[in-house]
Amino acid sequence: MSAQKTTDAASTRSSTAVPAQTARKPWKKKTPVEVVLDQINRLRDDVLKKEEELKQAKRQLQKLEEARKVLEAN
Repeated sequence: MSAQKTTDAASTRSSTAVPAQTARKPWKKKTPVEVVLDQINRLRDDVLKKEEELKQAKRQLQKLEEARKVLEAN
């Protein structure tokens, strides 16, 4: 029975793997310099995203602080 299960599983994997392989780009080995440059670019993008989130959070905090002043004044 296990031989049949193995055959069924192998045929299932191979039939699903073929379309995925045709849609993927061929793998290209990167040099260490390219790896570091990619890491720098990813980190730079992450920092920019977090800075934007921080700006939004600061704006929201400022609005809530102004609302707090109005509520405390009453």
